[in-house]
Amino acid sequence: MTSEPTTNPTPAASAPPSQPPSPDECGVFQRTLEQAGRRWSGAILYAGVAGARRFVEYRRYVRGISDRVLTQRLRDLERQGFIAREVVPTMPVQILYTPTQAGAELVAALRPLAEWGSRHLDVLDREDDH
Repeated sequence: MTSEPTTNPTPAASAPPSQPPSPDECGVFQRTLEQAGRRWSGAILYAGVAGARRFVEYRRYVRGISDRVLTQRLRDLERQGFIAREVVPTMPVQILYTPTQAGAELVAALRPLAEWGSRHLDVLDREDDH
């Protein structure tokens, strides 16, 4: 007796809402995507939840970012409440950057998007060709 091979289908997207989103919901969705999609912000937040704390550690995790841009993005993320900055009075002074609860929640919300990207790199790479 032979059996058919079992396959694990790709998980389907969640069912669409029973009612279309309101204009306000569309606006919140867009603002969230713009914030999370700002160049380098997602990678910096991800590096923070992965364990980066000092500037040099963020630079090691986020390859290709300049010191100037990393400094600016850390300041932006701090101002927006996604990263907390702590000055440790040691010799020399240490500055630690840690994702806040909101920053960690944003990373958790983006993980499914990153997983989608891993499954569809061919689609993402096509966009980069333009």
